[in-house]
Amino acid sequence: MSQETNPTVREVNFDGLVGPTHNYSGLAHGNVASMSHEGLVANPREAALQGLEKMKSLMDAGYAQGVLPPQQRPDLGALRALGFSGSNAEVLARAAGEAPQLLRAVCSASSMWTANAGTVTPSVDAVDGRVHFTPANLQSSFHRYLEPETTARVLGSIFRDEAHFAHHPVLPATPAFSDEGAANHTRLCADHGEAGVHLYVYGRQAFGGDDVEPRRFPARQTLEASQAVARQHGLKAAQTVFAQQHPEAIDAGVFHNDVIAVGNGPVLLYHEMAFRDEQGTLDALRAKMATPLIPVRVPTEAVSLDDAVASYLFNSQLLSNPDGTMTLVVPGECQEREAVWRCLQDHLLAGHNPIAEVVVKDVKQSMRNGGGPACLRLRVALSEAERAAVSGRVLLDHALYGELTAWVERHYRDRLAPADLADPQLAEETLAALDELTRILRLGDVYPFQRC
Repeated sequence: MSQETNPTVREVNFDGLVGPTHNYSGLAHGNVASMSHEGLVANPREAALQGLEKMKSLMDAGYAQGVLPPQQRPDLGALRALGFSGSNAEVLARAAGEAPQLLRAVCSASSMWTANAGTVTPSVDAVDGRVHFTPANLQSSFHRYLEPETTARVLGSIFRDEAHFAHHPVLPATPAFSDEGAANHTRLCADHGEAGVHLYVYGRQAFGGDDVEPRRFPARQTLEASQAVARQHGLKAAQTVFAQQHPEAIDAGVFHNDVIAVGNGPVLLYHEMAFRDEQGTLDALRAKMATPLIPVRVPTEAVSLDDAVASYLFNSQLLSNPDGTMTLVVPGECQEREAVWRCLQDHLLAGHNPIAEVVVKDVKQSMRNGGGPACLRLRVALSEAERAAVSGRVLLDHALYGELTAWVERHYRDRLAPADLADPQLAEETLAALDELTRILRLGDVYPFQRC
């Protein structure tokens, strides 16, 4: 691990573009918003434009912003592997008639939530001085289990320079190594260019232990998976803290830690029910961090678990500013819950902490499927040299924003119900859109249909 500070390191938020098959199929068990909006008519065009507008607004405010492409959907290859045969239209029709849940799964636009794409360790923390990536296996649900292969190709295409970037294999796709990526990982440090401590949050242990597991909803991240990723990236015990998520929070709909806690720099904003051992987690972080931890605790009396889940207060983006303050980017639903909005004004903004600004963003299309501002981004801390080594055209500027907006308006529907997923024309539209997107982003052939 490098002990030197690199002042050129900046956090780049790589947001996932919402895919053309964005729909409300209610696939995510344990995700209250996803389950409660099942069957509604979605607006893929609006969803993609909402995501792009959030990216642009943060870029305009001076934050480094990147873009990641959606997955190929529908995944006709997955249907064929499950025994459906014939032309594309025949495969879709048969799946719709015999296994509609499978059809919904292979059409999911869930890759938009790139906080689940993988786990990243910046070069300043790595022994070899490179940025390390491990795609998440997402084995806890079929529709997300389909993602890692393409995710690995996309990350490998963008971060291809082996002098700066290292890529690790996906963990074994078994319950023992269930890995949901950066949604359960937070790096805490004085500054992005200084050495940090990595907080890995898990829901259960696969190989024993005294952990109490949730009863209503499954715990998606295992301790063993988090430990394996840390080993892959060469992190030592002095750089890591492993903490169990509170099982009651999981049962309330907190399927990932980023629904109940968010950190950046030395600040950890969390609900009092985020961790099974709150004090032990804070003590472990304080013992290993080179800079004082700034915990910002939200008690249940201020915001209930139900309000936290409904508003996604903690699934917000916490962004560092050059003057040492922080900006919290929250979804519009935070304004709709009186207790949450009061907490933001009276507890956070008026409190003794670096959070000096709250910015509200409309990402309703994503929120109804269970993903807020923090779900939509993968944080990658990059030095100036590493940013220059990024391949493709994925770092957002005004020209790229304009092209992507026009691309969405050309290719996306403004109405999509679950019943529309069997339409073979939708599949053709999607493939045409993605083929054009890879040319805009200069990624090469990252999709299965391009590699046949």
